[in-house]
Formats: sequence, structure tokens, C-alpha cells
Amino acid sequence: MPVGAAGTATGTGPGGHALAVTAAACGLSVASIYYAQPLLPELTRSFHVPHAAATAVVTAGQVGYACGLALVVPLGDIVDRVRLASRLLVLAAPALLLAAAAPALWVLTVSAGLLGIAASASQVLVALTAAASPEQIRGRAVGTVMGGLTAGILLARVFAGAVTGLLGWRAVYVTAAVLVTGMAFALRAALPQQAPQARGGHYARLLAGTLRLAAAEPVLRRRCVYGFAAFASFSAFWTPSAFLLTGDPYHFGESAVGAFALAGLVGVLSARPAGRMADRGHARAATGVFLALMVASFVPLALGGRHLGALIAGAVLLDFGLRGAQTANQQQIYRLPRVAHSRVTTVYMTSYFIGGAVGSAASASVYAHFGWPGVCVLGAALAAAPLPLWAAERDRPTTRTTPVEDTE
Repeated sequence: MPVGAAGTATGTGPGGHALAVTAAACGLSVASIYYAQPLLPELTRSFHVPHAAATAVVTAGQVGYACGLALVVPLGDIVDRVRLASRLLVLAAPALLLAAAAPALWVLTVSAGLLGIAASASQVLVALTAAASPEQIRGRAVGTVMGGLTAGILLARVFAGAVTGLLGWRAVYVTAAVLVTGMAFALRAALPQQAPQARGGHYARLLAGTLRLAAAEPVLRRRCVYGFAAFASFSAFWTPSAFLLTGDPYHFGESAVGAFALAGLVGVLSARPAGRMADRGHARAATGVFLALMVASFVPLALGGRHLGALIAGAVLLDFGLRGAQTANQQQIYRLPRVAHSRVTTVYMTSYFIGGAVGSAASASVYAHFGWPGVCVLGAALAAAPLPLWAAERDRPTTRTTPVEDTE
């Protein structure tokens, strides 16, 4: 086992302190593309634009993240992942400062795209953890780091809402620039260097190998479909939720909108149980259960248009389902033999965040034309879309007979 995220080469898996730092860095990295979500009503007022235009900031962050996953994360197979992740964190700082100084919405949108690329550091760290963990605990270790990512996404909303309420929305990005710079140095101090899985690789061949990997692995392709649909459904709820909460009947301020995201923190608790189920050979059952839970969550979410308790309950169920399905997906794709973990991460997470961008963009249009009931129908339909594929899945080996090589 390579020396990596947190671990040693003894085969015991990631150590507690380094794994905690990895999870924190993962969460802080991805948080930068979610600060805008609770701020959307404020951005519409600040830049004098309609709701649909403001949501472009969220969509741009997710598109940038997908680009980073496709073009940057594969480098983790030929360079030191710790160094790559820390440099991406450092590069996020000027993009955050650009966002803070944005004189127009298009500048903020461009900075959001740049932040999305830098936020791909989070998936470099996920791949690092998967490579460093023995198979018997890999699902739990990856689940822990993904819990950090989840917490980062949700706490970004809480942080942004609270800071905006006190100092204005621009202060959110200035403060985040300081935090992300400090985390870059903490990551380098806590984690040892990790030898890349393939030395001397050529970048073009690396990207070509990523495409071949997607074409060769049916398990990976199937899990990409599940991830795409699940995150599209999740984003379809969260992107327009700020408009619901600031309007009738709630009339929340930015701080309260951000605090609402705390409801989703319960979903972090699903990562480790889902990892255990997958580690014990029940990944298929776990996937079906958690996808069905996401579909069911839109019943209370629909009632949440008028009842806050129902809205909170639905948000908890939705996030719980997403995190469980995500952990089961990742446990399965990282079991593929002799495949480079960064490229597996690239294929899966690119499809995952393209799904998020699709869900965000679609929900903005649906909310403008059909209101909150339309958003809930859209979210339920997206979560249900992969269930026929899941139902048709048969018990079969989770890996190919002929493995894809790590090196190109």
C-alpha cells in the first residue's frame, strides 16, 4: 500500500489525525463553489438581475468543478497527490478575492468557474485516500473523507449566510481566501508525500487512458449513471431553495437561509453505515435503498412549500439518501483491480457534477415557470430515473476479467 492520505504503509489504513486533516481540506476545498447558494437572493438585488441569471453562478461553479475533474484530477496518477491538492488550494485564494471584488455578475460567474477548477483538489484527496486504504476498510475511509466533503458543502451555506448577515456577501469570499490558504499549508504539514501510481506518464496518453477506462468498465459506467441522477436531484432542490426561503411564507434573511443547511448535516451520518454495507458485499441493496429514499424525500419537500417542519424533514431524507448512494458507488468503483484511482475518480465525479450542473440549471427554469411544486416533481423524477437500470442489474462480478492497467 502506498504511503498516502493519512496512512502508513503497514496496511492498517488511514490514521486518525491525518484522515481528519484530509477530510477538512476536502470540505474546505469544495465549499468555495457553494458559498453562492444561500446568497442568490442577495446577488439578484446587488447586481439587479433576475433569479435565473443569478443561479448561473452556482452552475458555473459546478461546470468548473467538472472541468477540473476531467482535466486536473487525472494528474494525481503521475504526480504527488498531496502536492497537487495543496497547490490547487493555494490557487483558489486569488479566485476568491476576484469574487469578492466582482463589479458585475459576469465577473462573479467567471470566478465561480475558476473556483470550481481549484475545488477539484477535493477529489484528488478522495483518490489519495482510496489508494492508501486496504480494501477491507476502503469504503469506511472514503466515506469519512466524503463526510468531510459533505460537511463542506453544507457548512459553506451556513458560513456564507452568517457572514453575509454581519458583514455583507463580499466578506464571505475574503474570509474564505484566508482559510483556504491556511489549509493548504496544514495539508502539506500533516500528510507525507505519496509516490504516484504511474511515473513518467504523458498527459495526453493519461486523458486517453481515462476515456478507455470509461469504455472498458461496465461497473464504472453504471455507477456514473447512478451518481449523475442522484446529484442532479439533490442540486434541483438546493439551488432554488434560497428563493423559497426568502419568499412567502418564510421571508428568511441570509443568515437563516444559511442555517437551514444544517438540516442536511444529518446526511453525513449515512456515509459510514453505507460504507460498511458496501464493504460487506451489499452495495447493490444499499444503492437501491438510498435512491428510493431520495425519491420519497420529495413528498415532505413538496409539503415544505408551506410547512417548515416538512421542508426540514425532506432535506434530511434527501441528503441522507444522496450520501448513502454516493458512498456505495465509490466503494464499488474503487474495487476495480489495477486501475489508477485518480482516473476512476475523474470518470465518476465528472459525471456526478455534470449531473449537479444539469439539476441546478433545470431547476432554475422550472422554478421560474412552475414554482416549488414543479421543482419537487423534477427532483423526484431525476432520483427515480436510474431505478430501472438498478432493477435490471444482476448479481455479477464487480470487476472485469481483464483489468485496465495503471500505467499507459
